[in-house]
Amino acid sequence: MEEIKQYVIRRSRLEGSVQLNGAKNSVLKLLTASLLTKEKIEINNYPADLLDARIHLEMLKALGKECFVVDEKVIITETGKIQNKLSWEGRSIRNTLLILGALVARTGQGAAPLPGGCQIGDRKYDLHKMLLRQLGAEVWVEGNMLCAEAKNGLKGTDIHLPIRSTGATENAILCGALAEGVTQVWNPHIRPEILDLITFLKKMGAKITVYGQEHIEIEGSEGLIGAQHTPIADNMEAITWVIGSVITNGDVEIIDFPFDHLEVPLIHLRESGTKFYRGDNSLIVRSGHCYPIDIATGPYPGINSDMQPLFAVYGFCAQGESRIIDLRFPGRYGYAEEIRKMGGQFKIEGNMLCIVGKAVLHGNHVTATDLRAGAALSLAGLVADGETVIEDAWQIGRGYDKFFDKMAALGAIIFKS
Repeated sequence: MEEIKQYVIRRSRLEGSVQLNGAKNSVLKLLTASLLTKEKIEINNYPADLLDARIHLEMLKALGKECFVVDEKVIITETGKIQNKLSWEGRSIRNTLLILGALVARTGQGAAPLPGGCQIGDRKYDLHKMLLRQLGAEVWVEGNMLCAEAKNGLKGTDIHLPIRSTGATENAILCGALAEGVTQVWNPHIRPEILDLITFLKKMGAKITVYGQEHIEIEGSEGLIGAQHTPIADNMEAITWVIGSVITNGDVEIIDFPFDHLEVPLIHLRESGTKFYRGDNSLIVRSGHCYPIDIATGPYPGINSDMQPLFAVYGFCAQGESRIIDLRFPGRYGYAEEIRKMGGQFKIEGNMLCIVGKAVLHGNHVTATDLRAGAALSLAGLVADGETVIEDAWQIGRGYDKFFDKMAALGAIIFKS
């Protein structure tokens, strides 16, 4: 697949229907879970064009898996011996931490590149090292590799997470599925993608019980079996189309909308002027007016950090001042500097982004500093005068399947190079 360097976007109105794909933040974890078994795994509604998903499949192949994508389905099999060291010279992704956990759980040792992903703040991996050590593994860094070894296998234990970390919760679940005895994860982050991972692992034979936000209990198994699974719809993609529709005075129907996963964001959007209607399995967004927003990000079911750049674009289109505080990644406002180049006005007070609404945006050359920044700049380009050129547009492809095609189908004037 070609790597997109630029998107060129002109003022457009979004109209039509769009089908959501399987959630990026779920699919990558399901791919990792395939390492816990030698049997066949099938994942449906697979977003095959996601750059991070393509990289993950190549990583699985490097470890000895055979992966085939056919008709929006990925089939993963294993005919030889699985490797426990991920030798990888390409771009890294955050999921290498989970790959390491899965390798240690299954083989007793593992090595994987230090994580990549979006550079959006303080994203350490101390919690991952902590939980592996508590499960009985030795952990160390060797060059650019994070290594771990459990000579006698992982042993179930109580893991107390100091913060509700998505990645650490996922890694503890993956490790606990094959650890000896019972693993209890206290203060987990319970969110749709994690529940989807748990549903998948249960199909593979894992014994997992969720006690709300209090703790998760995993009874270790000697081995897991193959399974088929359809991941949940991508809630980030869903919110992107909702906001894109309302700021362009559009009329968009979003198919397979994950209502249960977006109750809080939808409340904020409705109270801020968005007009939407619920269909049988879709959300219909019709015009509306952007009123100021006042939000703080937080654990599910709140507004997650990934959503705040999109809400910020909504704020730039609103009449009056909007305020955003990102509690998970303080200062994740680099995209706002790019929107300033387009005429956006804002100030940062402590950890608060204060947006002056109703500024007239003008097209300019801007840079997608990370995945969600790229999506936010794309939305800003839809309401800006003139032509917006987004550099490093490949970032958007890390998390949106067929983003260009879907934008164009909805009426966006968009070009790529």
